[in-house]
Amino acid sequence: FVFLFFLPCSAGKSSEVCISPGGRFPPFSSEGKPPQKVAKGPRDLAFCRVFREKTCCDVSQTYPALLSIRKLASAGEAKQECLNVWEVLECSICDPRVGTRPGPPVICASFCDLVFHSCSEAYFSIDVKTQVLSPCGLNDVVCGRASEWVSNGTDLCQLAGFSVQPVRFAHYDTEEPFCYGKKASLDSVAELWRSSRPGLSQNAESSGVLGHFQRWVRGMTVCERVYWTAGGMVVAAWLVLVGKRKSHSHRQKQAGIRRTARMLRSRNSPENFN
Repeated sequence: FVFLFFLPCSAGKSSEVCISPGGRFPPFSSEGKPPQKVAKGPRDLAFCRVFREKTCCDVSQTYPALLSIRKLASAGEAKQECLNVWEVLECSICDPRVGTRPGPPVICASFCDLVFHSCSEAYFSIDVKTQVLSPCGLNDVVCGRASEWVSNGTDLCQLAGFSVQPVRFAHYDTEEPFCYGKKASLDSVAELWRSSRPGLSQNAESSGVLGHFQRWVRGMTVCERVYWTAGGMVVAAWLVLVGKRKSHSHRQKQAGIRRTARMLRSRNSPENFN
């Protein structure tokens, strides 16, 4: 799959061996081993393949990420910008510097804000058992826009099962704590993608993922196109078409979503922890 993603800032220490994150994320089969290249076969990455040269992931982590994007493009009615950044977020688990740190992926607050801005109108639901926010599926009873579940990026990332590194460090700090989603390393990301596709043509570079990186660096926040490919073939055009369909059932679910959101806010309020 070709997709946009960010490498995290390099600060912070890791164990250098894979540590299962817990929470909603499936455990690593390479638990206790260093991140390594994923061999082709039944355990190969179904998604987030730019990390396949060095990762803790296999199909157990990437197939759920792929399903998340498919739901977001269909029942979630997400725009392409939202699909782009949600893909970045879901693939964080496969970054080797994420996989070697305990706990859920730590996401930069600034990137969470971008996700919220891009996906505020997309439809999400809360899993009854895990209480985790995820893109609305066709079988979900209560779905609502992201902006009805949460009011900011930090809450969105946390409710989706991630940790968040807040922006609270002064310029004189010698070392900024680790987080995934920094813009600063886009150039290295582009180089990683280029090196993983030696046969990539100049036209493909300018129109595909590298072009996205370059536009992002220049400050462009709305991406014009998103590509998903598996084995070199484009397979997701149908997702975009399905994602454009009208969904009258969502309008009927608004009362339920508001009630559920109020319940979650009440449950997480400070007085409930006293």
